[in-house]
Amino acid sequence: MSKRKDNRIVYKKPRNIFAFILQAFLVCFALGAFAVFFGFVYITKDFPRPERFTESIVAQSTKIYDRTGQIILYEISGNEKRTVIPLDKIPNQLIEAAIATEDRSFYQHNGIDLKGIGRAILVDLKLGQSSQGASTISQQLIRSYFLTNKKTIQRKTREIILALELERRYSKNQILEWYFNVIPFGSNLYGVQAASQALFNKDAENLSLGESATLVALIRAPSLYWPYGSGREKLLARKDLVLDNMVGQGYITQEQAAAAKKEEVKFAPEPVTTIKAPHFVMFVKSYLEQKYGEDYLNQEGLKVITTLDYSLQEIAEETVEEKVAELKYLGVGNGGLVALDPTSGEILVMVGSKDYFGTSTPAGCTPGKNCRFDPQVNVTISPRQPGSAFKPIVYIKAFEMGYNSNTIIEDTLTEFNPNCPSNALAEKDIYGQDCYHPHNYDQVFKGPITLRSALAQSRNVPAVKTLKFVGIDNAITQAEKMGITTLTDKNRYGLSLVLGGGEVKLLELAGAYSIFADDGIKNQINFIKEIKDKDGDIIEQQKKQSYRLIQSNYVREMNSILSDNIARSPVFGLNSTLYIPGWETAVKTGTTQNNVDGWCIGYTPNFLAGVWVGNNDSTPMSQSALNVAAPIWNAFMQKVLPNLPKESFPR
Repeated sequence: MSKRKDNRIVYKKPRNIFAFILQAFLVCFALGAFAVFFGFVYITKDFPRPERFTESIVAQSTKIYDRTGQIILYEISGNEKRTVIPLDKIPNQLIEAAIATEDRSFYQHNGIDLKGIGRAILVDLKLGQSSQGASTISQQLIRSYFLTNKKTIQRKTREIILALELERRYSKNQILEWYFNVIPFGSNLYGVQAASQALFNKDAENLSLGESATLVALIRAPSLYWPYGSGREKLLARKDLVLDNMVGQGYITQEQAAAAKKEEVKFAPEPVTTIKAPHFVMFVKSYLEQKYGEDYLNQEGLKVITTLDYSLQEIAEETVEEKVAELKYLGVGNGGLVALDPTSGEILVMVGSKDYFGTSTPAGCTPGKNCRFDPQVNVTISPRQPGSAFKPIVYIKAFEMGYNSNTIIEDTLTEFNPNCPSNALAEKDIYGQDCYHPHNYDQVFKGPITLRSALAQSRNVPAVKTLKFVGIDNAITQAEKMGITTLTDKNRYGLSLVLGGGEVKLLELAGAYSIFADDGIKNQINFIKEIKDKDGDIIEQQKKQSYRLIQSNYVREMNSILSDNIARSPVFGLNSTLYIPGWETAVKTGTTQNNVDGWCIGYTPNFLAGVWVGNNDSTPMSQSALNVAAPIWNAFMQKVLPNLPKESFPR
């Protein structure tokens, strides 16, 4: 009732209570519908598409192999180390172990397991804590790839919706294949193949029953069950639980489970970022990144077959490390070695320092500066002065211009600056320019000498006279034709170029010498045999590029001189480290001023090795290349040559 203005009371007829309730219900329903709609929109915003799996966007590691395609030198993996394999490469026992433990109703449900959820809730209520998971394999797949492990209503709702959609679109086998290639196993290991290779050093298809159960045991909590530490005991206990689950689901018998429980699970050394032939790998990786891009390499699963012979690489690494240590008393702090197949230009060995994983010396130096030993600097591609190792490039040009091994050259004290007095050892001419009157290694002048003896004994004065005859521009052009790329400023060099006055790279100088080894044929240096994409299709393949650069008669004369142990014996002796009994080898050393750099490059018709020794900061050594570089070359060649066909140089 209510009062009118005249204060009389007026009674109103009451409303129909049912109409009021219906109206309220409709309003609440509408509000609820709007809330559900907007909630659904919010939850499903930026929803990932399950079909992304079919678009091959699962990141895979790019793997760099040796020449056999069997030894992995390095994986370029970004944050995820993964190798995708088809379902038929995953053993049934591994699949069954996962289903028995992670999703026993996998083949019955459509993405979510309502019975499993109810069972998990009951167990959690009984224990008074959240200990049971009820996520299906489909949910785990969605969570691992698209979502996070953060426990929120939004994440769980998205997970369920996507799992239902995944099951609607794809077969159970397809879901299993994706699952076993996506799930994490700890560290940066993703998928059963990467985990199997890292933890057991074998492919997934070769796993035993016990190893399969161990991998499945790791799925639930990789950090808790990580086998390299306190988690190993827990992991092995859970492995036995997995086996019991398999028995309970009828996949294996009690006897098989008992045998697998007794099986000793042998773990490989803890997986770390391992690199075999590290300097070579980084050399290849730099090439790949420039050509394909870092993101592409991290995701697209390329298989890169290189030219490296890992068996030879191991010999070379061991030889360099041991010999540098032996020669430490002579002031040797570091060394590098490169080996080529001169008939193909393939890099077989690359040792960029005595120890890639070592520590810079002296302690406290800045890497790349003022370090006697800088481990990760690749000395095989670092420009250094080559000393007399450059001489054959000048002499081969002289052969083309008319000299031969019997040409007579005066080995006498000579002043090459015409503005300096020829009969005195002045330092400067009348214009203040340096006088230039080089001496020989042994401080002796031989007088008239054949070119053969002059080169074999590495005499300096005849070499400078030969360069004067050839011309500096012609010599640099010849070096460039032979593969030297570092002599870019021709105005910088004088007659001392023939004595190593211009910096070169060991790899490129070795490539130049390989022209001699292959009878005048220049083969482009290469280090990639082929590259395949994740589908096995070849996207890059080695193309041999070779052509005749120098006439055979000139090259054969050069090889005759460099392999003439008698001709070099007056300076080096008959049994020096340049001589390998029973093998015809051509070899040349190089020593820079004050023994800063020591070089030795030697070859047979089918194998070439080049060595550099010294200190990264150019601290001088106390001996020449004959005593610091040649011993490393000799030791390596004596280990390798017996395994190669014995060949002689053409006459």
